[in-house]
Amino acid sequence: DAFMEYSNGSLEVTGPNATAHIFATYPAPYLSLINGFADQVMSTAVLLLAIFAIFDTRNNSVPKGLEPIAVGLLIIVLTCSLGMNSGCAMNPARDLGPRLFTAIAGWGMEVFTAGNNWWWVPIVAPMLGGVLGAMIYIVFIEIHHSDTQPGEENDMHEKYELTNM
Repeated sequence: DAFMEYSNGSLEVTGPNATAHIFATYPAPYLSLINGFADQVMSTAVLLLAIFAIFDTRNNSVPKGLEPIAVGLLIIVLTCSLGMNSGCAMNPARDLGPRLFTAIAGWGMEVFTAGNNWWWVPIVAPMLGGVLGAMIYIVFIEIHHSDTQPGEENDMHEKYELTNM
């Protein structure tokens, strides 16, 4: 009812009474697709790079148990610094699910065409940014750690295995 009251009975994606941006990310009017793509790649790359640093035990990492607080503060910093342009998706699930919901819930297919067909940017750019951030950390930081000390394990296969049980 609040949406209908605010938008005078019409669920809008763009314009002064738009409400779809509450659920999914949309670019600011001044943001081009290229700059928005670069913004999303950079924010996700910084997110992954910092998360790798937070959880790397061979690094001067965050004290045990404070990792969730460090990640939360990292997300707050990234959102405050880079969220103005497009809402700072940094995760395809943060945008795709809500966008599908708004398309079904009454906003229509305009959720996919608004912002010069913006819908694909918060899905593709974070995936690219995640790979970029992880690779930057591995290439420029992790492989330069000193050799393992006696008693430490150095099984890289287990470290990067997806089903480590």
